[in-house]
Amino acid sequence: MRIEAILEERRPVFSFEFFPPKTDEGMENLWRTAQELKHDEPAFVSVTYGAGGSTRDRTITIVKRIKQELGLEAMAHFTCVGATTDELRSVLDDMRDAGIENVLALRGDPPQGQEEWTATEGGLSYSTELIELIGAEYDFSIGAACFPEIHPTATSMDSDIGFLKKKVDAGAKFLITQLFFDNEMYFDFVEKARAAGIDVPIIPGIMPVTNFGQIKRFTDMCGATIPTSLECELEERQHDPDAVRDLGVAYATLQCSELLARGAPGIHFYVLNRAPVARSVLAALRAAQPWARPLAPATI
Repeated sequence: MRIEAILEERRPVFSFEFFPPKTDEGMENLWRTAQELKHDEPAFVSVTYGAGGSTRDRTITIVKRIKQELGLEAMAHFTCVGATTDELRSVLDDMRDAGIENVLALRGDPPQGQEEWTATEGGLSYSTELIELIGAEYDFSIGAACFPEIHPTATSMDSDIGFLKKKVDAGAKFLITQLFFDNEMYFDFVEKARAAGIDVPIIPGIMPVTNFGQIKRFTDMCGATIPTSLECELEERQHDPDAVRDLGVAYATLQCSELLARGAPGIHFYVLNRAPVARSVLAALRAAQPWARPLAPATI
């Protein structure tokens, strides 16, 4: 089922993001995780590309297997890194023939060891071009990424919002955000996007913290920030993995509860190929159903 149709019929939507492992052991772990998370009836799952498109074939294989064997709606991340336009069409043909209906269209990161992004000769330079290609020649539901704290290479929030509008105008039907920990950044971003004429659903991407060092590396890499208060609490517990995980679950649950109570269309969990933490957060959300009791303005 197309994700744009899911978003019209089902609110809130809950979804999970996996990454393609490099080893057979990692693949077995991913498959176990996907089987566990199937019990939570996600609206869809997605599978990323490695840097520079290095896991393209494995990504498509995983997406096909999840869709065909587990019966879950699966979306492939798809970038224009390291491929000519004809090669991109070949992969899109393969996905279409496998019954895949959803694609998250991205420019992609530079290959490992390369700091500057350069287009492949005979390929594409921007995510907008990729979205245009897919929309003109294929019948996929197309998603795109967005950045509540602006894209690391953008010169300003206004320019970033302007480029995002081009993605939507090119054919993106829904957006998924980069991870963030301050909900006001998301709501401010959504307000600016709506003011710019962007009217598609904007799904917040949430990563429950399970490891202090790991989340520091992730945020440094993608340009996201950790609120000072949260960082201090995590730092105090960094040598106690159980305490870090417990705090991560509690913080993510509170964060998601507010997002849903204030109208977010769902939550996209970055699960890092592990099920327990995301399942705990999702169970708490479904038990409390914050979306059924929208937050009212303060009266005191």
